[in-house]
Amino acid sequence: MSTAILTGPPAPGSSLDGDLRSLGFDVRIASGAEEAGALLAAVPAGERVALVDPRFVGHLHALRLALTDPRFPAAAAPGALTAQREARPALARALDAVSAIPGAPGAGTLTDGLTDSLAEALDADGVAVHRPQLGTLVATVPTDDTARAEARAAVDAVDDEAVRLRSAVKAHDGFFTTFFISPYSRYIARWCARRGLTPNQVTTASLLTALIAAGCAATGERGGYIAAGVLLLVSFVLDCTDGQLARYALKYSTMGAWLDATFDRAKEYAFYAGLALGAARNGDDVWALALGAMVLMTCRHVVDFSFNEANHDATANTSPTAALSSRLDSVGWTVWARRMIILPIGERWAMIAVLTAATSPRIVFWALIVGCAFGACYTTAGRVLRSLTRKAKRTDRAAQALADLADSGPIAEAMARLRSRDARRYASTPLLAALGAIAVLGSALVQGDLWTVVAGAVTYALLSGLAVSQPLKGPLDWLLPPLFRAAEYGTILILAAKSDAPQALPAAFGLVAAVAYHHYDTVYRIRGGTGAPPAWLVRVTGGHEGRTLLVTVLAAFLADRGDDFTLALTALAVAVALVVLVESIRFWVSAGAPAVHDEGETA
Repeated sequence: MSTAILTGPPAPGSSLDGDLRSLGFDVRIASGAEEAGALLAAVPAGERVALVDPRFVGHLHALRLALTDPRFPAAAAPGALTAQREARPALARALDAVSAIPGAPGAGTLTDGLTDSLAEALDADGVAVHRPQLGTLVATVPTDDTARAEARAAVDAVDDEAVRLRSAVKAHDGFFTTFFISPYSRYIARWCARRGLTPNQVTTASLLTALIAAGCAATGERGGYIAAGVLLLVSFVLDCTDGQLARYALKYSTMGAWLDATFDRAKEYAFYAGLALGAARNGDDVWALALGAMVLMTCRHVVDFSFNEANHDATANTSPTAALSSRLDSVGWTVWARRMIILPIGERWAMIAVLTAATSPRIVFWALIVGCAFGACYTTAGRVLRSLTRKAKRTDRAAQALADLADSGPIAEAMARLRSRDARRYASTPLLAALGAIAVLGSALVQGDLWTVVAGAVTYALLSGLAVSQPLKGPLDWLLPPLFRAAEYGTILILAAKSDAPQALPAAFGLVAAVAYHHYDTVYRIRGGTGAPPAWLVRVTGGHEGRTLLVTVLAAFLADRGDDFTLALTALAVAVALVVLVESIRFWVSAGAPAVHDEGETA
């Protein structure tokens, strides 16, 4: 239960008291600033409090947006202000300060503009006050009967439930999701909300449905493939519904952020594995294609994440390429075309579902590889052009985010420290990273002597350390994380594919999935504003260069010794998965995790 303090008795005929109670507030009425302060102090320190002007007129959903969103320590709309536990001390100070000013709102008796004055005082005290975009929703404090009548007429003219349903849908989504899923999934979200279901429950249902779909695909039978395609689409509908339910009911949580950030990848990887197992039942080994599709998709995502973090708060941002993109966005059809060609999650899952039901796993994976490769080339080329043509100064925060995304381990850190003692300038950081990736991938591809691959991995580790030894503020430094991902994942794929060890590719699939989880977890921690995983985790898991070197050494010793290489890859996958999962779960259920739901680019 939260507490709402009305700064005076409600106007006759007002529904304000009932509206606040329907939102879960215990309503109390103060007759003056001193009594409001006393009521505020009496509320337990861990509870949310709200101060509301008794003359408030507006939609219930406007109050919901202003007073119940858990993501913000303080929020306000005209006539209403809320503060959570961390903002309570600042609110008490603001109320004391405003009440002590003769003639100010709230001095002696609570009068005009108190909540607005308190919101300004909170901002001045360093507490950022969230002010939700209300759009057509009404939230106002009329000062006379005429204004009150006009405000009530404005409220009656807008259906806030229709607005609430529209706002439940993510503002920028893919074509398939926007036109084939959201028109009805929003009503499923409302149905869930009215029955008390939570977004986490819907997210879990989506995961279980996808796992059942993967099991159907693993049967290798046409009926199983058809069932798998249908269930995958059902899983995607539920995947859209959980976010819409979170927005509809404003039920954001730390656990929900973790589930939403990670389950999409778990579902997709599980389905790839199910397809590969189903193909194997029919004598077709497609594990290399499954792993290749996962590597391409993950690298494409890293391009998106890395570029966005590099330019998250860039200053003096000008680019002819960006200007052209803005002009294209003004032409409606180009927006959808450009979203579709990168194969976002809606289009991707629809393609996988249809091809699974109608064709074979091999065709599914080749379609994925071609689509993901095209999307990766398209997005990377466009962002390289933007980076080369824009005039932007990147911040320390952006440089740190790129360094965290790089996932550099002890070897790279040692090389970075050595270089910091050398005043000479080396080649640009992306060139060093590219040369290192070429060294390890090239040696793995030619693979005359496996110890040559080890030498390539050593070269890669040294060059990657040099690449991150200076602040990553160059125009193309955002390329480092995707280059490192391509080098590490690609090396594992190539060595497993060329190994004589039975089942090496499924073991490599598990290892890359575990490492990729760690990298996605890093992304979502940074997006939530909490920084990268702890340094000890990166050191324990070896960093990208340490893992790459370890896999090449294992291949050199074990690749021709029966299933020893497979067992080594499996053990490494299990060890990495256990360490990163335990730490990830600890973080996302902790009080310090961000209560956010992903509203970023389509996955």
